Amino acid sequence: MSPADGRGGSVAPNQSEGFKRVCAAIESGSSVLVIAELGMVGTMPQDLVKRYGSEFAIATAIYKGSGKKFFVSIAEQLDIPTTEPKYNKDGEPVGEKALTMDALKDEIAENMRADTLLIFPEAKRLTTGVRYWLEDAIANGVKVVCFAAANPQRDIFLEMLEVELELPTDRAIRETMQAEADRLGLKLDRSRLAELQPLAGRNPMLAKKVIRNERLGLNQEASPQHTQYVVIMPILIACLMAFGVVRFIGMGTRNKSLYIFGGVALIAGMTLKQVGQVRGARKRLGQ
Repeated sequence: MSPADGRGGSVAPNQSEGFKRVCAAIESGSSVLVIAELGMVGTMPQDLVKRYGSEFAIATAIYKGSGKKFFVSIAEQLDIPTTEPKYNKDGEPVGEKALTMDALKDEIAENMRADTLLIFPEAKRLTTGVRYWLEDAIANGVKVVCFAAANPQRDIFLEMLEVELELPTDRAIRETMQAEADRLGLKLDRSRLAELQPLAGRNPMLAKKVIRNERLGLNQEASPQHTQYVVIMPILIACLMAFGVVRFIGMGTRNKSLYIFGGVALIAGMTLKQVGQVRGARKRLGQ
């Protein structure tokens, strides 16, 4: 979606199709779980606010450990009162007092309607209590959009339509790196961008980080991103070949000890090689 469409907000090229699918899901009356690698969400929450600002009462919030602040933020964005009158012993009003968190949750729930849209950029942080509260809100017609690196596969997330954002193209990553370099006043030619791009993979967040490291003069080639283990496969293959050689020597010299040792070692090595290929589920950044 471009600024020229008259609907407000601009969307990065790598998010345009995903943004349209999210909009289609919202307009169908459904809540949406947007699956995206950490750092790929970009300005989509803000773009949704701009897109539907005139159609929905919108609140966007990130849970940061305090449930009270979380719900106060939502209430203030929806123009819902966060205080109640305070009375003295004679029943006369003497000011106002802040609502308790439970009272605040009830007040927000009573004032939300089908034209309310709640946006949570970091769904992983939502506590069990918040999710149960959202479950009732969704049942009452409130639309909820959550962003996460993977589907948590529990309670409200099982009911949401799932939209997965595609990885950005190499061109989009280069444009992100160039934009970050321009923002920092760093001059990079195309050849240097091409050298740095493999360090970022296809993640815009890492692309910006690579440019910031480049500006500071850090030696990024010496510490590539996501190095988590040492590849020992060439050593293992060499050992297997050596055991094979020992086995053949035993056969040629009719030395049963060498023959048996070489054969057993070869089989054991091949077994370890296969066991070493067992891998767990791959996780996205942020999981």
